This record gives sequence, structure tokens and C-alpha cells, in this order.
Amino acid sequence: MKTQRIVTELPGPKARALLARDAKVVSPSYPRDYPFVMSHGRGAEIWDVDGNRFLDFAAGIAVCSTGHSHPQVVQAIKDAAEQFLHISSDYWHEGQVRLGERINELAPMHEPVMSFYAQSGTEAVEGALKLARYVTGRSRFIGFLGGFHGRTMGSLSFTASKYTQQKGFFPTMPGVTHVPYPNQYRPIFAGADQGRAVLRYIEDVLFASNVPPSEVAAILVEPIQGEGGYLVPPDGFLEGLRALCDRHGILLIFDEVQSGVGRTGKLFACEHWGVVPDVMTLAKGLGSGMPIGMVVAKASIMSKWTRGAHGNTYGGNPVCCAAALATLDLVEREYCNNAAQVGAYFMDRLRALMAHHDVIGEVRGRGLMIGMELVVDRVGREPARALCDALIRRAFENGLILLSCGQSTVRFMPPLMISRSDVDEAIEILETSLLEASAVVATR
Repeated sequence: MKTQRIVTELPGPKARALLARDAKVVSPSYPRDYPFVMSHGRGAEIWDVDGNRFLDFAAGIAVCSTGHSHPQVVQAIKDAAEQFLHISSDYWHEGQVRLGERINELAPMHEPVMSFYAQSGTEAVEGALKLARYVTGRSRFIGFLGGFHGRTMGSLSFTASKYTQQKGFFPTMPGVTHVPYPNQYRPIFAGADQGRAVLRYIEDVLFASNVPPSEVAAILVEPIQGEGGYLVPPDGFLEGLRALCDRHGILLIFDEVQSGVGRTGKLFACEHWGVVPDVMTLAKGLGSGMPIGMVVAKASIMSKWTRGAHGNTYGGNPVCCAAALATLDLVEREYCNNAAQVGAYFMDRLRALMAHHDVIGEVRGRGLMIGMELVVDRVGREPARALCDALIRRAFENGLILLSCGQSTVRFMPPLMISRSDVDEAIEILETSLLEASAVVATR
């Protein structure tokens, strides 16, 4: 039996006290949506400091892939910490080499790969951009509207999911041209196949009139777009990008920071289409909560970097490498398959919910990377932004942790170990919260 979810008002007295302390000493720039103050977590359940229990379907923004404090990951961290906490990347250690070997075994490139270690997704993207410029001698890039690749100045130049992230920071890194990401639900171009239309736009318009393809170092793309709305590209799009890059000597970089490490029911999202990148970035779910990122590239590419061309102090941290190795073992052995099976069940439950609620315009995703688009009405497909915001808040008040993305999409990115009973509980809370949120929005 599940324990009672909410036992105090939200936020409770202990949470309010901590929020007041935080306001005096912590940057106000963090994009916090509602006042959840965490005490502890196990699996897919988390508790706040006042004893309220929540079902976590955000997983620290798709980070806690094996659930909160998985015993095998915690033990790996303890064992590594007892040996040593840090040695700079000027030197070597077993965990760093072993993690590189594991990634070489698992990466989707179908040929040997090499890895560069970082602490986050944005740093992994920065490394991938530097690598692309270094090995190609070219300075331009192509990114996608709706994409999110981080907040440091290089990766920020690609981030285009909300102008909030760019506002006040111009100019960022020059040389980045954005094109639309194919959105079958809200098409920008004429034609039924938005993927093919985007490819034609790049080749026949952009390259013909504005961007010399011979100057483009790389195209950076999320195989499934995250912050932009959990958009799944149409079949043929990623294959078309691969062919386009090959024609023009351009590197293809897949940002798998959010979609990788089993999230979509395969180890890497690009494997759903069998498309091979030249470079891939990883982070988030790789360490089950420990800060780690990786640039993974074909060895034929990364081997061109020379000594001192790129480096960092904390890359390949022994504790983080231990967490990543334990995570990969769990994901490969059971959680990737669980994400595929439970994710399919979850999408079936959401589509059944959609049949009874006209404000749900579309349910889309792969594995446990699922988006539920909210609309004012299904015919006009106008984004229901107020309803989305209200639903996220009401779900929190009812014991379900969620985040939004895109214009009005509720995203579901729970730990990969969730069960069908967890999904059933989440659906119960979700429907209650949707009805309550709809009533609130209707009275405004």
C-alpha cells in the first residue's frame, strides 16, 4: 500500500523556513516553478522536509535514471570515495579508463570511439563544438529552433527553446544559424513530411543563399527534441541529416544529454532510426545524479586533438565515473527494457485519458521520454499555456512532480525503474489535477 501523499499544507512550515533562508543567499536566476523542498528519496518516491510524499516523474530533469539513491549506485560511490575523491585529468585512474571502455562498447557509431570527460551537459556540448572546429578547420554551425543545449556561452548560442535563456546575454558565440525542427503537430512548412521539408530548406535555401556549406563545421541536433516540446522527428529526418552532412563534409553531432542512457527504451535515441553520429554528447542520466558529462566521438575524429588542445580539472572524477559505470550496468541489464515496456504502457494510459479530455491534443514520445500537448481545442491546436502551468502546480499539490516544455507540453521523464503501478498512481493524480486545473483556468 502506498503511504498518504500530502500530510501538511504546501509549502509546509519547514519548507517555508528554508525558502526564506534561500531567498537571502541563493541566486534568483534558477527557473523554479513550485516550492518543493526535498528531504530524501527512494526509487521513484521523494519526500519533502515536512513529510509529504510525492511521486517523481521529473527525476531531477531526467537525471535520476536508476531512481533516487539506488543501492548499487550508492555502494559504487562509497567504494570509490574510500579510495580517493579526486585526481586531475593530468593523470590516469582505473575508473576513467573503464568508463571509456564501456562507452566504446555501447556507443552507436559502429566503430571505435574515444571520450572526453566533463561535469555537465553544457560542458559536453562546449567540448563537442571545440572538437568540430578543431578537426574541420571550419567556423560555422547549424542548430535548431526549439533546441536546448546548455547555458554557457557556446552552447547558449544554440539554445533556442525560450528567448529567456538568451535575453540579456547577446552576443553569444557567432556563426550559428538556426533552422526549424520538424514538428508534425504544428507544421511550419508546406507538405505532410516536415522532416523532408526542413532538409530541403537547409539544402536548397540556406546553403544556396546564406551559409556556404564548405564553412559549416557541424550540425548539432537532439535526436528527440527535449525542452522544445518532446518532439519526435518523422522517419527519414535524421537519415536525411546524415546524408546531407556526408555530402558536404559536415560533422553530425547528436545531443543525447536528455534522450540518452536508456531514456527512450534504447541506450541512445538515435538507435530508433539506426543513424550514426560523428560526435555524441552525454550527461544527465549517465551518473544517476552525480555530475558527469561526456563527449563521445569516433576515434578517427577525436584522435586528431593534440595534447593540451582541450582539458579540465574535474573531468573523469573517480566518484562520478563509479556512479556512471554502475548506472550503465543497471540500464543495460534491465532498465532500458523497462523503459520501453512501461513507457508503452504509460503512453497507452495517456491516450486513454486523451479520449476523455479534449484539452489533450497529442501524446508523443519514446520509452519514458513522453510529452502530453495541451491545447485550447483540438481543431485549432492553440497552445493552452495557462492550463499547462495550472496543471503542473495542481499536480504538485496532489503529490506528483512534473515539469513542462515547449509551448504547452507536460513532459514525463520518471526514473527508468518505475513500475506499472507507479504509472497507474500517476494517471490517477494527473486526471484529478487536470480537472482541477481546468476549473481554475475557466474561472479566470
